[in-house]
Amino acid sequence: MRGALDALLTHLLKWQYQPDRRGRSWRATIEHRRVRLERHLGANPSLKSQLDDAIQEAYSDARYDAAKEADIDPDTFPADCPFAFDQIMDEGFWPD
Repeated sequence: MRGALDALLTHLLKWQYQPDRRGRSWRATIEHRRVRLERHLGANPSLKSQLDDAIQEAYSDARYDAAKEADIDPDTFPADCPFAFDQIMDEGFWPD
C-alpha cells in the first residue's frame, strides 16, 4: 500500500507544483495508481484503519521523490500531506 501511495502522492505533488509539465503520462500514472490502490484496499479492508499513518509515511517519501524528480527543494512542499484521502482517491481531483 505504501508504494502505491508514495507514487500517487509524488505525482500529485508534481502535478500541483509543475503545471507546465502536466501531460497524459502523469495523468495516466495518477489514474492507474488510484485504481491500483482502490483494488488493494478493497481486497484488504482492514488496511483502512492504517490509512492516516500510511499517508503520512508515504508523503514523507513522496515529498523527497517529487523534489528530486522536479529538481526543486523539498521544502517547497508542505511538511504534512496537503491532501485528504478522499481527494487522493477522487478521480475528479487534480490539484492546482
